[in-house]
Amino acid sequence: RLAFAIAKTVATMAGCATAHGTDPRNAMNNNNQIQFERGVFTLSIDFELIWGTIAGRGVAAFRAQCELERQVIIDRLLALLSEFEMPASWLIVGHLLLDNCRVNHQSAQADYSGKASLECGPALTDQHYEDNRIFCGRDLVEKIRACRVPQEIGCHTFSHPIFTEENITRARAEEELAACVRLADELGIAMQSFAYPQNKIGHLDLLRQYGFTCYRGAEWHESGRLPDILRRLAHLWLVCTATTPPVHLPEFTKEGIWDIPGSMLYFPMHGQRRYLPLSIRVKRAYKGLHAAASQKRIFHLWFHPTNLADEMEQMFAGLRLILEYAAELREKGQLDFKPMGALVPAQAQSVIAPVLATAGVG
Repeated sequence: RLAFAIAKTVATMAGCATAHGTDPRNAMNNNNQIQFERGVFTLSIDFELIWGTIAGRGVAAFRAQCELERQVIIDRLLALLSEFEMPASWLIVGHLLLDNCRVNHQSAQADYSGKASLECGPALTDQHYEDNRIFCGRDLVEKIRACRVPQEIGCHTFSHPIFTEENITRARAEEELAACVRLADELGIAMQSFAYPQNKIGHLDLLRQYGFTCYRGAEWHESGRLPDILRRLAHLWLVCTATTPPVHLPEFTKEGIWDIPGSMLYFPMHGQRRYLPLSIRVKRAYKGLHAAASQKRIFHLWFHPTNLADEMEQMFAGLRLILEYAAELREKGQLDFKPMGALVPAQAQSVIAPVLATAGVG
């Protein structure tokens, strides 16, 4: 009870700011921000397949979700984005740029993230392709690139390790980035946007060196001085009460890269989150879109395709409602649809020279 009482107090304090869509973490420095003529709706999608975090679902259940993602979800999602003329940012685990791999990842541990190595690379034969269908995804990447509405292809590391300085060395971080940039370059993809696994920020200065111009910053409850449990409880309170999620302006960091924070995760319907009514998800998104339109800021929605696997019809129906409302605001001239990379000034894109990757894929 005491924890919930404190969390409610924290949530109330945060809610005073988020009620109007502003970020409760701190006041931003207007000197390092971009201004917009209208509100902006940005959608970023963390595309991982099996490289994602299992998060208590169990290996078998997570594999089943990934198979569903490969077989059904990506196609349905692209069709929905095309219908509403929505250019999303697909932030892709670099290993998915391979169409097969000489390493048989079936022998990996229960949590596959971070298990790729310098040995990863195209196989000489197709012998591992069927085994590695949920570890490789070039065919799906090509579907995304072929979408009628151009989609942005960004980076989510090569093998999904937690990218903080405490968890990964600088050398390993460079290997991850170099592998992604090189594989993308071979496919004619210029990666500009980046998302951190679990939104845990680290090695930020390396992103600019490898040609990235922006990244999705953590939501307010994912970092801060308060204990993690209080921040999470406070966020849960704000979610359950359908408080307006924060809307943002991009902020230029001292590392020379633009921070485009997330506003709201489109929660999946597994685990405890299955008890959260779909209407709460949709209502909060409506409020975020309205706040973005009225304040000329960004409502940045994000999710993983596997988030749509449980109760798939409901989840797609909710996403359709969100896109319908966003389209209404766009028709009224109050909202633009932009991927992350399009939010960065053109002059910032031209001054960043990517480091040519010399390391092997890994």
